[in-house]
Amino acid sequence: MTIRAALMRVLLQEDLNFLLTNRLPRRLATQALGRIAGIEHPMVSRPALAAWRYFARPDLSDTPERRFASLRDGFTRSLTPGARAFDPDPAVIASPCDAIIGAHGTVEGDRLYQVKGFPYHLGDLIPDPVLAERFCDGQFITLRLTAGMYHRFHAPADITVEGVTYVSGDCWNVNPIALKRVERLFCRNERAVLEARVGNVPLLIVPVAAILVASIRLSFVNTEPMARAIGPERRALNAKLSKGAEMGWFEHGSTIICFLPSGVELALGLREGEPIRAGQAIALLPG
Repeated sequence: MTIRAALMRVLLQEDLNFLLTNRLPRRLATQALGRIAGIEHPMVSRPALAAWRYFARPDLSDTPERRFASLRDGFTRSLTPGARAFDPDPAVIASPCDAIIGAHGTVEGDRLYQVKGFPYHLGDLIPDPVLAERFCDGQFITLRLTAGMYHRFHAPADITVEGVTYVSGDCWNVNPIALKRVERLFCRNERAVLEARVGNVPLLIVPVAAILVASIRLSFVNTEPMARAIGPERRALNAKLSKGAEMGWFEHGSTIICFLPSGVELALGLREGEPIRAGQAIALLPG
């Protein structure tokens, strides 16, 4: 067993992992790493990037850059043009991001699951009850981005974004260990609710921030301030994005939950725990 494998085995031991990533002062740790991630001085950036490469093992074969000025630059790296092919079929709803597939399936009334045995309600995640009701008995899929993955997310179809609501919150880790221990975890964390439409079909995209650099940036609103700069009030929009167009990015691993109304079916072959790439099918529109 290699040194890295031995370290990862220790760090992924459930009790220790939960203690290290959730029982420390989460917001303070997140703010501290956020500052460190943006530092470009080699005395800080080089060891930070080395640790990231060692533990997260990012695949940099599909990015034009191999060297980064800061840890943040590594997290938010762009891809070589054409590295992600979005399914051209207009009936296909594609994954907006590279991810590990999490809980998915049918919303039971207004109840769904973060993991088996840990339900939560649409109304706890989405602040607008009228909006939440549109997706009762619909479909959902949870997409978890790990620290080494490509962190930008894209339009899953030709969409019109009609509104954005920022919801302040905590920054719990969103890994499977935490999801099995913290009830209603996604409903506790900082998130943005993105209301979109594919033709006449409503679509909801909910990026959820997590511990360590808990920041969501929305490029179709403004690339500079984080989503929290939008404020707590719903912002009405009419932003038209073509399939595959960039929507924003996380500055660390996190989660996106996609919701579709009743009548839309999830794609066949989706399996919890398996990787998926941006552009691959997650759902099919009726007809």
